Amino acid sequence: MDNLIAKLYQSSKTILTNKDLALLWQENNKNNLNAKTAYYVKQKALIRLTRGVFAKNNNYNPKELATSIYIPSYISFETVLREAGVIFQHYNAIFAVAKWPKTLIIDKRVFTFRKLKDIVLFNSAGIINKDNYSIATPERAFLDMIYLFPNYYFDNLKSINWEACAELARIYNNKQLIKRLDRYRKNYA
Repeated sequence: MDNLIAKLYQSSKTILTNKDLALLWQENNKNNLNAKTAYYVKQKALIRLTRGVFAKNNNYNPKELATSIYIPSYISFETVLREAGVIFQHYNAIFAVAKWPKTLIIDKRVFTFRKLKDIVLFNSAGIINKDNYSIATPERAFLDMIYLFPNYYFDNLKSINWEACAELARIYNNKQLIKRLDRYRKNYA
């Protein structure tokens, strides 16, 4: 059994879903997988964060957790824009795009998921995969934001690449978004 824990620690992931564990442990039987995960949670070798999502220890990456709760999903909105210096407000929540809108509190952390239509969610343009999670570029996060919040106030749009925004705006298939983008560009560029 300890061989199974060794396999966990060979993975670079800090968050593991039931699917990840099944692949790592080469376990096809759902009952056996549930029994093994229950055993390792009881032994404190795994931390159950929410149904079907586990951490190897308390030093997990919260962004990796956010994108493991709902698949597919990616980090976007205020989280990306604050890190890029586009907005200055601090939010304790991690904001992500997913198929369902929901706010969850897991391990004293807040995760806010916002729904975008499937043609946007499933399009990887402007999405970077790093450190075992997916995150929007500042331009993609900016477009996600103005798509859902047409009159959002941004503190600093100097770092936004307007040409990249114009390219990415096509994936939304939304004429109003193009008009909003042009309005922001004229007012801030």
